[in-house]
Amino acid sequence: MLRRARVAVAMTFAVHGAVSGSFATRIPWIQDHVQAGPGELGLALLAPAVGTLIAMPMAGRVIHRFGNRPATRVLLALWSVMLALPAVAPNLGVLWVTLLVFGASAGMCDVGMNEQGVVVEQRMGRSIMSGLHGMWSVGGLAGGAAGTLAAHFGVDARVHLGVTAAVLLAVGLVIGRHLLDVRPREGEEAPAHFVLPSRSVLLLGLIGFCAVFGEGAGADWSAVYLRDVTGASPGVAAMSYTAFALTMAVGRLCGDMVVRRLGPVVTVRISGLLATLGGALVVVARTPVPAVTGFMLIGIGVAVVVPLAFAAAGNAARTPSEGVAGVATISYTSGFIAPSAIGGIAAQTSLPVSFGVVTALMVAVTLLAGTLARRRAPAEPAATPTP
Repeated sequence: MLRRARVAVAMTFAVHGAVSGSFATRIPWIQDHVQAGPGELGLALLAPAVGTLIAMPMAGRVIHRFGNRPATRVLLALWSVMLALPAVAPNLGVLWVTLLVFGASAGMCDVGMNEQGVVVEQRMGRSIMSGLHGMWSVGGLAGGAAGTLAAHFGVDARVHLGVTAAVLLAVGLVIGRHLLDVRPREGEEAPAHFVLPSRSVLLLGLIGFCAVFGEGAGADWSAVYLRDVTGASPGVAAMSYTAFALTMAVGRLCGDMVVRRLGPVVTVRISGLLATLGGALVVVARTPVPAVTGFMLIGIGVAVVVPLAFAAAGNAARTPSEGVAGVATISYTSGFIAPSAIGGIAAQTSLPVSFGVVTALMVAVTLLAGTLARRRAPAEPAATPTP
């Protein structure tokens, strides 16, 4: 039964990632459809971040009220359905509201599926969170590949995203039946409507913040760095992002084996050192090879940090959903501000200086790794797989 639940939660992560990857490929079509300029599009794309940050702290209350399996199934279904709606928005205002709900459903579903992952990990007695986040990356790559093909052949985004939403909705409803039915213990007090993270969760969130900052910087700025700083060709510059994304995905898929052997603290400490080395390489690189190598090291270095921070937070808080929501809110805030922060620092100084800041944050990951040892197992909630 646990093996079935593990497969189900892994597929839930993959579906969640596929929605993100599919949407990202059709943003240019949506921009043309609502006739938005770059600045207007930027404001519209801020809406999912706002929705996520508003909704995540409330996720614990919702999950407590309805139970993890029903809540996660409904939220994943809503997230899948929302994929079809941005492409049919008639104007920029409707698009903004749509993306606000899009982000809110994504964030709350993220909390639900990570709580489910924490509980399955507790039941199995071994690390699985890194692999689950690796499945999110696999789903994102699959959704992105399908979207790229659809865009290449000129498929209308309303058709592409509508069909994709229907398929992912069906897959999510089927796999959701096999999630663990995690419910609060009898008499357990419900979380507050809006939960602020505890001090221990704040420290774990700080680790996640640093790691996600490195991830966002590498994802959004690697190609620009290769082009502007090292003089790489457009093809080589684009390859730097692919190398970064692949090393991060591989690191997550293989990370659980390392965690089982070395433990989370040593794993994160080594990860921080690898990312620090990668950041230093990027800062000093003036030719493409060392720069690409540096971005690959950043990718593999940050790969397992956030999954392990989620797992630790799920064990450190009163309930897994509260801990996950706290770390997710802090960590994902970093992802929203990292691209603009890198650009702002570069505008005042240079891109190498910007990645000097990234390198310093990777040093912080190394120094804060010991925080992951401060874990306590919460009272075990009632959980039974579906018959």
